[in-house]
Amino acid sequence: MKIIECIPNFSEGKDPGIVESIADAARVEHVKVLNFSMDVDHNRSVLTFIGPPEAVLQGAIAACDRAAGMIDMRKHHGAHPRIGAIDVVPFVPLEDAGMSDAVRTAHRFGHIFGGKNNVPVYFYGEAALNQKRKKLADIRRGQYEGLREKLEEVSWAPDAGPSLFNPRLGATAVGARKPLIAFNINLDSNDVNLARDIAGSIRHSSGGLKHVQAIGILLKSRNIAQVSMNLTDYKTTSIRTVFDTVRKKAEEHDTEILESELIGLIPRAALEGITYEYLKLLDFSEERIIESYF
Repeated sequence: MKIIECIPNFSEGKDPGIVESIADAARVEHVKVLNFSMDVDHNRSVLTFIGPPEAVLQGAIAACDRAAGMIDMRKHHGAHPRIGAIDVVPFVPLEDAGMSDAVRTAHRFGHIFGGKNNVPVYFYGEAALNQKRKKLADIRRGQYEGLREKLEEVSWAPDAGPSLFNPRLGATAVGARKPLIAFNINLDSNDVNLARDIAGSIRHSSGGLKHVQAIGILLKSRNIAQVSMNLTDYKTTSIRTVFDTVRKKAEEHDTEILESELIGLIPRAALEGITYEYLKLLDFSEERIIESYF
């Protein structure tokens, strides 16, 4: 059976009522909502759901339409890079689905959502129509605050939706990709410069570990520094390699790892040969493994 996973990220992490309402909207027929999380410091929430391609398309439209009516970027401040209220909507093929199924679903969603909500849409990853937009980080460069000026450039005309700045909703990146692990490591320190230095040293774009994206931030609510990461190919650079590297670099500055956390779900294969205790993972259970649901 063809299964598509959708993991939309929303620029709202402070109001549980809004996040729960968005998750409820995704629960259309044949869609199973697996997880939703929110973070006050990132001011961001992440929703995970699966189902057949057509059902997931309808669930994504329903959830993102709901978010579009509840989030206002003019009031948004958070530690995580973002370009819009519905910041990024990735589609991931699972089971018998192929990448072409995910790309097709992404393109259909982007055109429907962008046109309906007057939101500029950029396709990234395997769904990219322009190689300059293949990397999400390139689309996000300048963030929401630089979006009005960006849209004035011919080279940044959107792939779907209007080529106009939407001050309330910003823009949305829609993509198709392989499974990704969103993994954060919290340091036993409030030294945000240390977190940023570690992030810079392991980030692939800075010459670090392959397929690792990383930023360093301060979690103001807890007064601790965090290395926030996306591991885009865990088969090439494992979660253990990332954890051990961050730990070693922290120890060089007499700092330890306090804990780590997953945002969303993780493939079972990514944890082969390692335990969640070793990774100091918070709130981990079988429910955080994607294969537990099909």
